[in-house]
Amino acid sequence: MKPIFSRRDFLKLSGLTLGGLAFSPFLPGLTDFDDSFVVRIATAQMPVRKEPTDNSIISLTWYRDELVHVYGEVTAEEPLHNPVWYQVWGGYLHRGRLQRVKTVYQNPPSSIPEGKRLLTEVSVPFTTPYKYSAAYGWEPMAPPMYYGSVHWVEALEEGPTMADYKGPWYRVFDELDSNKPYFVPAMHLRILPPEYFEPISPDVPYEQKMIEVNLSTQRLYAYEYGNLVFETNVSTGVPGNSTAGTGIKTITPTGKFTIMDKVPAKHMGYSYFGSASTGNLLADVDNYVLPGVPWSLFFTTQGHAFHGTYWHENFGTPMSKGCINMRNEEVNWLFRWVKPVSDSEQVATRGLGTVVEIHY
Repeated sequence: MKPIFSRRDFLKLSGLTLGGLAFSPFLPGLTDFDDSFVVRIATAQMPVRKEPTDNSIISLTWYRDELVHVYGEVTAEEPLHNPVWYQVWGGYLHRGRLQRVKTVYQNPPSSIPEGKRLLTEVSVPFTTPYKYSAAYGWEPMAPPMYYGSVHWVEALEEGPTMADYKGPWYRVFDELDSNKPYFVPAMHLRILPPEYFEPISPDVPYEQKMIEVNLSTQRLYAYEYGNLVFETNVSTGVPGNSTAGTGIKTITPTGKFTIMDKVPAKHMGYSYFGSASTGNLLADVDNYVLPGVPWSLFFTTQGHAFHGTYWHENFGTPMSKGCINMRNEEVNWLFRWVKPVSDSEQVATRGLGTVVEIHY
């Protein structure tokens, strides 16, 4: 059997990397660090600057999925849309391509009733899914499932035999890989309580709710009876002409729409913008094939949606391939607020939807 971890992975997980944090993807109780403020590098690499400015010299570099302890936070003069920098070992990291994470191990249930699915959320910085085949046995998959991503699970089963994990594994339901199930340690996924689906102001008629998105200011507004009830900054589509050669523009479309589908957990990728879907978990996250995208609210037939984001904290500037990126907790509020009403037993919900107006 080939090694699961490379030498760099081993150094990272054993805490030997400079300023690194020991994180076992399986066992609790192996770390002594204070995880009250830890960030995951959510892009290929991130430079640590001596001062909180892009003009400062680089003291060292962190790479994707490395975990960094934050000692402080400063608000600098730049960039204007997101001037927050984190003080870390050796200097400062801009928070734009970081993800704040925690390590919270779960006590899974003894069983899941047959035919029932539970909605779960990854509660550790990342966890590796595994698949089984008669030809190759158990194999790790990539990329990992990341903190804050949301997944349906449908069974508790035995998984691969490992020296450092003896607990049960969840079988994950994925609509793009439903005939090729994959498995993750059950202690890494938190079962979401029913309140994540409880409707907000359900008595307000759908025609009296409206979402407005201003592409110039990267702001979202929600109204009831014409009164503002919610406001936040978002990240919309970056200027561009095509996505993966499909000819579909990457900028968020303008106009008047309605919410068409509500999907709590979605496997997204370039395929959502016109090309054939592979549902390939082996694709790199920079290729925009992302399992477990939370709380998606689709408003076009091409696949444009409001959805949660676990791969950046750079709201206030365009970042997406056409969708509207939001913080997970904020888009969950929107998911519960918009029509149609959904519930925790449904994978997707359709119906007469809330109006969406997008403009400059």
